[in-house]
Amino acid sequence: MPDADDVRRIALSFPLTTEKELWNIPTFHVAGRMFVTVPDDATSFAVRCPRHERAELIASEPEKFWVPPHEAHSSWVRARLAALDDLTELRDILLDSWTQTAPPDTVRPARSEEDSGA
Repeated sequence: MPDADDVRRIALSFPLTTEKELWNIPTFHVAGRMFVTVPDDATSFAVRCPRHERAELIASEPEKFWVPPHEAHSSWVRARLAALDDLTELRDILLDSWTQTAPPDTVRPARSEEDSGA
């Protein structure tokens, strides 16, 4: 089962990613913009997700994805680490959030490396 250390390791593997502690929790940023947080209980993580896609995502896998009431009006969704299939799924979720956040000229080379198996 993936854990918070896996979130940190994978997030920091993406170009231009830095870790900052905000609100007493680890947050990860690309080019100064946050793309993932790990809440203090470390059983889940939050990533960017367009609001128009979020409801469908949660409805399709409610055991995996959810939104706490205080984040209902944001473009974020949480994922339960224990519900993930494996590290590949974790990486895919984190990469999607990173891609939504990173500058376009950074995303193209990172996606090319992924496509080539690097």
